[in-house]
This record gives sequence, C-alpha cells and structure tokens, in this order.
Amino acid sequence: MNPQSVVRDLLSLADVEVNGPKAWDIKIHSEALYGRVLAKGSLGLGEAYMDGWFDCERLDEFFARVVGARLSARLPLSVNFALLVAMSKLQNRQTRQRAREVAKVHYDLPVEVFEATFDRRLTGSCGYWKEARNLDECQNAKLDLICRKIGLRAGQRVLDIGCGWGAFMGFAAERYGAQCSGVTISKEQVEYGRRRYAGLSVDPRLEDYRDCADGPFDHIVSMGMFEHVGPKNYRAYFETARRLLHEEGLFLLHTIWANEPSALDPWINKYIFPNGALPTVGQVGTAVHGLFVVEDVHNFGPDYDKTLMAWNEKFQENRAAVSNLMSRRGEDGERFCRMWEYYLLCCAGGFRSREISVGQFVLSPRGVPNGYRTVR
Repeated sequence: MNPQSVVRDLLSLADVEVNGPKAWDIKIHSEALYGRVLAKGSLGLGEAYMDGWFDCERLDEFFARVVGARLSARLPLSVNFALLVAMSKLQNRQTRQRAREVAKVHYDLPVEVFEATFDRRLTGSCGYWKEARNLDECQNAKLDLICRKIGLRAGQRVLDIGCGWGAFMGFAAERYGAQCSGVTISKEQVEYGRRRYAGLSVDPRLEDYRDCADGPFDHIVSMGMFEHVGPKNYRAYFETARRLLHEEGLFLLHTIWANEPSALDPWINKYIFPNGALPTVGQVGTAVHGLFVVEDVHNFGPDYDKTLMAWNEKFQENRAAVSNLMSRRGEDGERFCRMWEYYLLCCAGGFRSREISVGQFVLSPRGVPNGYRTVR
C-alpha cells in the first residue's frame, strides 16, 4: 500500500478523516505529509504541522482520538524513535550536564512567551479546578492545596525542587509566612524570581537538585520537575529529598505520570522537553522503598487538560505579539507559534485520552503518627 492509504487507514481507526467535515479532521496542504509521517512518526507529524503542511480546527480533539486509539503503536518503528528508546535504556539522559539542555530549549525562552500563556504567577504546572473559574484561580488553588497538604505554618523552611519562576515560593511566603528556598537549572527563572519576590523570604538558586546541601527543611515540594529526573536517577532524587527533609516533615511531589513505562515522544523530546521521561506510579513506589512512607496519592489528570486549554486560549489572544517577539530575535515567529500551540494541544489531547495523568504524592520519612489526614 502507498503511504497515503496507510495513513488514511490508520486515522480512520481514530475516527479521523483527511479533509473531512469534523472539527478534529485534518486538512492537508502537502501530499508529502504521508511519507513524512511514516518515515519519522510523531516527529514527522509535529514538524509537518510547524511547517504548515496540515491544519486542524480542534487539534486537541484530534490527539485525544489518536492517542486513545494508540495509533503510534501501529506505525512502523521510525529510526528517531528507536534511537530515543535505545538511549533511554543504555544512557543516563539526565546527568548534571544533560539536565541543563531543557533550560536552553524551553525554560530560558523569553519570559514574555510564558507571560503570554500562563497565569499571573507563571505557574508552569497543572492547576486545580475543583472550584476555580479561571487560570489565576486554579493555580492559586493548587498552590494553596499544596500548602495545606504539607501543613505549612509561618516561619517554617520549605525547599522547592525545580522552583520555576517562583510561583510556589512567592505564594507560600506571602500567604503563609514561610521561608522559601528553591533550585532550578534555568538562569532566566532565577533572575525572574529574584526580581519579582525581592523583599520576601524567597531564595531561588541556580543549582542542580543533587547539589543542594542546606537542609534540613521542614517541608519539601516539587511541582512539574520530576518529569526531568529520569528512571536512572529516581532513587538518587528521593535519597536527596530524604537527606534534606526534617524527620517530621512532609514531601509533596506533584508530577505527570504515564500508564506505561518509557512514554517517550521524539517531537516533545526535540522541541519542548529534551531528555524528559514520564514516570509511572509503580516507578515512584519502587524508588521510595525504605526512604518514605506514601501517605497519600491524588490523581486529578483531567485538570491538566483544562489547564492546557486555558493556556492555549490565553496564548491565542497573545499570538501576534509572541510571533513578533520571536521574529525580532531572528527566528521564524509563525513557525514558533505553530510549535507552541501544537505542544499545548497535543498534551491536552494526551490527558483527555487518560493515557497520561497528573497528581500529587504526599510522602513522610517515617509515617505520620496516627495517620495522615487527606486534604482535597
């Protein structure tokens, strides 16, 4: 069969047509798309979208169906995916040196890109939509939920592993009177956090989590960073957290997880999160053996679908400004914007399919006396 027939037949399994009438059908602008997808898999599909070879009115719905139908498993094994899987098994893709690659590709982008997408605090992880009506409310609700889950009190020292632009530290210092330290491998994030929260007890540092040495902390939190740790470093990560945590403290881990190990995507790996790897619940459980008691596990995966759609809605309102910004930096502004919306919407579809989830683990060094009281 020719490439066009193969791709069309695969898409039909997910109720997707080429040039069809449904919002999730794709509109083809280049017949070369079919061969590109068969040769390069998800990397070819993503790059074809960036290059304008196809469009889709509801890319999120397209991906919800494609991921849910597990079409990637039916494609021929592409060379780039085979190499990525082999590297993940044979190499430590998240060494100290490699860990900084994601900062160069993603986190050190101009802060205006994130301001055009995220909430006012620049909280780059899933919000909590239980009672929230908008981005700012869902992120404040998530930050407050974390503070309540760890029982944060005024004057306590908290470490944020992978502190981002300082959203949690700023919130915890402002609302709870906490003393907050954070580590990140992004110099842009450190500079932003220091500027924004000057005058508060907030200390963002350019430091690999493995090198942190100023414990013990009353509590530790980590939001959206564990996806960058990698299976070969899970044990070292939790050993570091245990070493830095007070005997009576709590560690809250907020992370995406996959239903199956090795949930790798070559396009995401190249353009968004180099060297990333989604854990499974089982991998987290194994990595904490003998170090922590798992007090609570809270899955709110559908909230990330809603968060990503809200991010995309805000981004679309600011799309022209972002395109102009990237063009002034010497990049193809339109191609960057197509990359960014593809990232947001393909991830939304992934969460909608329930192939990936997000949630929080509450961990204690020795178990909470008389049991941990669950907070939702």
